[in-house]
Amino acid sequence: MAAGKGGRRELIGGCCYCGAGERDLIGGSTWTTTPPPPWPLRRPRPCGMPCTRPGATPAAPTLQANNMVIHTACRHFLESRARPGASRGTPHIVTSSVEHDSIRLPLEQLVKESLAEATFVAVSPRSGRAEVDDVLTAIRPTTCLVSIMLANNETGVIMPVTELSQHVHALNQRRVAEGLPRILVHTDAAQMIGKGRVDVQELGVDYLTIVGHKFYGPRIGALYVRGPSTTTPLHPMLFGGGQERSFRPGTENTPMIAGLGQAAELVSKNWEAYETHMRDVRDYLEARLEASFGKQRIHLNSHFTGSKRLCNTSNFSILGPGLQGRRVLSRCKMLLASVGAACHSEKGDRPSAILLSCGIPYEVAQNALRLSVGRDTTRADVDLVVQDLVQAVVQLDQDQAP
Repeated sequence: MAAGKGGRRELIGGCCYCGAGERDLIGGSTWTTTPPPPWPLRRPRPCGMPCTRPGATPAAPTLQANNMVIHTACRHFLESRARPGASRGTPHIVTSSVEHDSIRLPLEQLVKESLAEATFVAVSPRSGRAEVDDVLTAIRPTTCLVSIMLANNETGVIMPVTELSQHVHALNQRRVAEGLPRILVHTDAAQMIGKGRVDVQELGVDYLTIVGHKFYGPRIGALYVRGPSTTTPLHPMLFGGGQERSFRPGTENTPMIAGLGQAAELVSKNWEAYETHMRDVRDYLEARLEASFGKQRIHLNSHFTGSKRLCNTSNFSILGPGLQGRRVLSRCKMLLASVGAACHSEKGDRPSAILLSCGIPYEVAQNALRLSVGRDTTRADVDLVVQDLVQAVVQLDQDQAP
């Protein structure tokens, strides 16, 4: 992680314990801590990065952290253009067409109010990724932020954030000479932590969003900032208290902070074993689906040429009329699952906009199911799920028979 004052690397959010001490890895990420007393007796210390506390919706940790990054980038742009002789302009943000709503909706609102401009780069239907060249092409002289998720929450596709950061850093060196504002780089790593290696030094990002419940922690989040208010700007959205150096005021939720730290500690020690297990079970699931329904009837929506994906996610469609994802799930006796992101559960039978953006045909996307395996999921569990899906489809086929 980036060095803070005195060379110290810091993670904002009350979920780390700052000081000269040991290095912990969260799926590869460096956390700086004081020498650790036994859990849960460590005293949580606000450490200069805003902690997002639980909110009314499951997306709240992601929502607050991502909104803060957007707010900071726009404000930093306006302040940098306030110098005498500088043309003010409107802040411009580049993101992808498959981002979480906590990125997409704030940007759409800012555009609606003429407070910012935004470019939503389409993902490649071949790779399912926001390609680096396409993102770089979208950059303008007024661009102040590039925000690309580390892994997609519906397809599991991992985005080329490291390569993108390298290009943006090189571009920033030229922009300084031209008197243009620095482009900040953010990634929402909510889906990736706990399922693969996440190292902020390798990623080269200025901001990284962390969400506890995605790696068996409580519904609390944190925002990594590379040198808050020194190397990288950070502006509060809330006021009224001095907690967390006033970046994110409000009384800290100590039990959840401790819970996030404990979950992170487990990931630090075991992420490779978690990843290996989940990939094995996920691959077994997809093999059993193809064996039970036939390869011609299963479309794996998360398979893209040349792209890596999360170890736990399988998005697939059982092809055929009348087999919309919700209808299939309604006939399942044991399986409780999702047809897409939980945040979009109000959208009824409409296909996932994420899948459509990835080039999945409408009639395939509306049959989609998203299953995620976990640390404790076994092959026996998979066998039961596939049997349940088979009997559900048999029922639906029979209902449609003349």
